[in-house]
Amino acid sequence: MMMQGIRKAGQSLVGKLLIALMFGFLIFSFAIWGIGDIFQGYGRNAVAMIGKREITIEQMRTAYQNEVQLLTRQQRRQITPEMARAIGLDQRVLSRLITEATLDQVGDRMGLAVSDDTVRDVIFNDPNMKNAAGAFDRNRFNELLRAIGLTEQAFVREQRAATMRQELAEMVIGGISAPVALQELGHRLRNERRDVAYAVIPETAAGEIAAPAEDVLKRYFEERKTSFRAPEFRSANVLALTADTLADPAKVSESDAKAHYETVKTQRYGSPERRTIQQIAFPSMEEAQAAKARIDAGETFEAIAAARNIAEADLALGTFAREGLFDPAVRDAAFALAQAAVSAPVQGGFGPVLLRVTEIEPARLKSFEEVADEVRKEVATSKAAALMTELHDKIEDQRASARPLSEIAQEFGMTIRPLGPVDSSLRKPDGTQDTQLPGGSATLTAIFGSDIGVDNEAIRLPNNGGYVWFEVTKIDPPRDRSFDEVKAEVERQWRADEVSAKLAAKARELIQRLDAGEAFATVVTAAGLKPEEANGLGRQDQSDALPQNVVSLIFGTPVGKSASASVDGTGRILFQVKAATVPPYMRTTEEAENFVRLFTSSVSDDVLTQYVRKLQKDLGVTLNQAAFRNATGGTQN
Repeated sequence: MMMQGIRKAGQSLVGKLLIALMFGFLIFSFAIWGIGDIFQGYGRNAVAMIGKREITIEQMRTAYQNEVQLLTRQQRRQITPEMARAIGLDQRVLSRLITEATLDQVGDRMGLAVSDDTVRDVIFNDPNMKNAAGAFDRNRFNELLRAIGLTEQAFVREQRAATMRQELAEMVIGGISAPVALQELGHRLRNERRDVAYAVIPETAAGEIAAPAEDVLKRYFEERKTSFRAPEFRSANVLALTADTLADPAKVSESDAKAHYETVKTQRYGSPERRTIQQIAFPSMEEAQAAKARIDAGETFEAIAAARNIAEADLALGTFAREGLFDPAVRDAAFALAQAAVSAPVQGGFGPVLLRVTEIEPARLKSFEEVADEVRKEVATSKAAALMTELHDKIEDQRASARPLSEIAQEFGMTIRPLGPVDSSLRKPDGTQDTQLPGGSATLTAIFGSDIGVDNEAIRLPNNGGYVWFEVTKIDPPRDRSFDEVKAEVERQWRADEVSAKLAAKARELIQRLDAGEAFATVVTAAGLKPEEANGLGRQDQSDALPQNVVSLIFGTPVGKSASASVDGTGRILFQVKAATVPPYMRTTEEAENFVRLFTSSVSDDVLTQYVRKLQKDLGVTLNQAAFRNATGGTQN
């Protein structure tokens, strides 16, 4: 039945995208197996050959560019070729085309075909092609064709092939269902709860650690020399072009700043009037009118509430700005009242009410003088953003002339930022962290992927945030450090290991007593520790007291047994599993239905992956690396 759902889903554009995601699992698997291991070379105009079917350069280029454009629309930012290759988009597109070619050939070999009537029904029943009356809309169909860049004939051809592949997938996995044992295991993993007693063995429990002799530290260093090795360090010049670096608030005239202030003052610098409102609800308008008459005659609002058994604390409706009240009748009445006045009966959305306003916070608007600096900075940043593209082009023109970044920066009045030496995590040789790199991890990755003298492309910052150029000026390769260089670090690590070993030994002694039958509270109290409890602990639960590594060990320890785990900065956690409970697995519940869908999908994906992998092995797959790079704009290795 699952495959009937797949076929039904495939009858809409959204469904087709979901089907593509299913095959994406296969694509990812092929990437893991290493397609390059089975690829050799082929014809000059073919990117790949699967059995007797070619994937041409033009096919690969078109599919790849379509995926880049789709990703660009989804991310709402320009996706550069480098970014696309970094996330493996070119390999995923190639793998998808290979998978489709594989299934197409198997379908041809088995004599599978999709009739014209079937294709027509699929298209005519696609909700994306229907108008408000539910009928097929030719105009919508034409809009879709324009959006995806296909002719009608090409769209029908693609639809026919996609339907055939779905039918083939149904033949392979249509009867698969997740075994009950797997469902029960998933239920246990998600819903098991455990009760534990635990205690923290602090680092101070290790006692005094005597200062080590020099020969002890040297021997420790020699045994672990590689862990004290200096990583590769790099230095670079970085030039950032952002709206902030270009903005100069001092150059913003007062007239421009005031004009901007007038435009945004209500939304940015104003706060609306807010009112604190009380209400008394009535079952009928007649009772509300009678209560209002009593108030007009001198009875208090509180007395009316008390007569209706409404506590004074329950009178509060809340404090609202006008737009915060969704009921228009209550909103209009409340914001027409004077403070402390009681309204006439109001027919609210939930029945008749009397309203009283107890406090009015007047609207507040900050003056221009109060926010002048902020306004000038905002205007300057806005103007700078408009200039960024123009300045970017000028800088690129200069770089095309092979001018150093320092000269370019000087010409345009910009500042070069020297970086480094730093390692690949922005750590300096003295162990401190550099946190001021423009572009963050994207710039750092590019710097460590480049070399001295290489002309690097500018890194475009997200959300049109600007550009970063860099040039690597020095590379200090990894090296072994001498004992004298790292003596202090060696001693710190030696001491930490000694503390950890002593705490582990102490925990083993306590565990032996616990497993021998002594009570947990008795054992830990005698050891000077404080017994704690955590009941109803789930497999995904974690806290400062019980971090994830401890929770994972708790769920790997049998009931009644004890264990311990190290916790950074705390010491060691000693625990004993008191109980484990799992609610019965009810196969008729919604949770069980979700399990079936989840595990059936997972098993089906595994089977389909193995099936397509075997087909590819039988058909044979070859790749022309040069043609692949040509189609995707990759560089020659």
